[in-house]
Amino acid sequence: MNSRALLGLLALVLAGPATFAAPPDAALKEEVKTRLGKVEKSLEDWDLGGAERELAEVEQIVPPEIEPLKYFQGRVAFEAGRYDDAVTQLQAASIEDKPGSYLRLAKDTRAIVKDHQRAESEHFIFFYPKGKEEVLVPYAMETLEAIHRALAEDLGWTPPGKVRVEVVNNARELSRVSTLTEKQISTTGTIAICKFNKLMVTSPKAVARGYDWQDTLAHEYVHLVVSQLSHNTVPIWLHEGLAKFLESRWRGKGGLAMTPSTQALLGKRVKADTLIPFEKMHPSIAMLPTAEDAATAFAEVFYAIDYIHGTRGTAGLRSILQELKSGQTDRKAVEAAMGMPFPAFEKAWLAHIKKQPFPSELVPRDDRVVLKDDAKGKGKDSAKKGREISFGDFQEVTEVLARQSAHLGELLRERNHVKAAAEEYAKAHKVVGDKYESVSNKYALALLELKQLDEAEDVLRGSLRMHPGSPLTNVHLGRILLYRKDYPKAKTAYLEALASDPFDPEIHLALMRIHGALGETALASRTRTASVLLTGLKPEEVDRAAQLFLREEGELSEMNVPGTPSPAAPAPAPAPKP
Repeated sequence: MNSRALLGLLALVLAGPATFAAPPDAALKEEVKTRLGKVEKSLEDWDLGGAERELAEVEQIVPPEIEPLKYFQGRVAFEAGRYDDAVTQLQAASIEDKPGSYLRLAKDTRAIVKDHQRAESEHFIFFYPKGKEEVLVPYAMETLEAIHRALAEDLGWTPPGKVRVEVVNNARELSRVSTLTEKQISTTGTIAICKFNKLMVTSPKAVARGYDWQDTLAHEYVHLVVSQLSHNTVPIWLHEGLAKFLESRWRGKGGLAMTPSTQALLGKRVKADTLIPFEKMHPSIAMLPTAEDAATAFAEVFYAIDYIHGTRGTAGLRSILQELKSGQTDRKAVEAAMGMPFPAFEKAWLAHIKKQPFPSELVPRDDRVVLKDDAKGKGKDSAKKGREISFGDFQEVTEVLARQSAHLGELLRERNHVKAAAEEYAKAHKVVGDKYESVSNKYALALLELKQLDEAEDVLRGSLRMHPGSPLTNVHLGRILLYRKDYPKAKTAYLEALASDPFDPEIHLALMRIHGALGETALASRTRTASVLLTGLKPEEVDRAAQLFLREEGELSEMNVPGTPSPAAPAPAPAPKP
């Protein structure tokens, strides 16, 4: 039963003589209908506080057993995170327990988060599964508080109360706590959602090669602020554009989210004249038919906001939101903020896109989210570090000569002919440049084994210019910098790696050593805690491991982190079945 049907039912109940000794007067009936309508409108406007206040007024004037009242009590309880109350009230309202209903959402969410751990900061409550997700907490809180400060400055709005953030284990759980299907999540690579006045984020453990989970937290928080500030009047193309452009504000300026691989894709779509119209993005980019379409749409709206911000600054962004809040259409809001007709804006925006430095050829997309459930072994080899040998790493290399040289290099390296291997990797790298992370990293590792640190660093930094944020590349670069005792730069590299792959024990052990060397006692303590959790070692064993970390130059390319299987060790035999 939807809310309008419930309001109709309420009118019938209030009009019926069997409910009360004397039927209420028409004024009371009208007041109740009006107030419940305001509760619904407040929920639609993402104004939970307003909905709670209006509901409290209704509770004073109608019997507590009225089903429409129970329905809205359940809705409000659900959005406030009181899932037990939500289930009780929605059941009392005779809401059908079926996919997509509020009762099913409340039941599923309650079941998924019932055993979650809880952490709080000044403006956020962070719920996460028991286990290794504990290492996310301090970094998540820093990210969230930083984006909270940035958006207060940029958009002039902070949410009332503390924002609820829930981490789920996988795509299946994300589907159950949201209104997206597993197929939509898998097709478009959706990894997080802002809905029901909260942020819902998938754990990085569900993703084959990790993902930019800190930027993602910030991205979803932008959605929350925009929805609340505008009373949920912003169309999806502006919503996603603002979120994509502002997601980097927690770590610096806006507009840092675009990668060369996405630029290359956008350039291809511009050339083919196959951009996604703004209206096709409704009701959600996550519902577009392919991941490439979704990536293209995100790039388009990013550059729309990039153009607005570059022309009018944050005042232009605020103006659009205020115009939309006041009831203007998206076209009128953009026209008012930009001082030009919307067709002229579209023309200027397209010209702005075409001015971008598109790579001359397509670059393998590094922003694709590959869920472990979908990977089926694909993509995992490229996430390996150190001396591990894998010929599957070069499947994405389309240039035949480069792939052949890379395969030969891998074969030679497997047989410990490192110098010859490096020569073959160099041939492959000469053909493809920084296009493929796999080629760059294997080449760099061979150079490290030959103690050619400067050359290895050049290769890795070149790869990061093409694939910024790569955890694999940043870890290999971090090893070089840590070995040189360049602690500030090593810290930056390992934190960049952690921003995508927070469960790699090496990252935390390295940061433990770095924070200690820099005299950052509190930070060293938290990485020590994370290292204990991720390696299973005792605290004193972790201390020794951190001190022994990278003491020999040979370790630069063959890392055996305590608590994890050695790269050279054979796989354990499977246990016999009972």
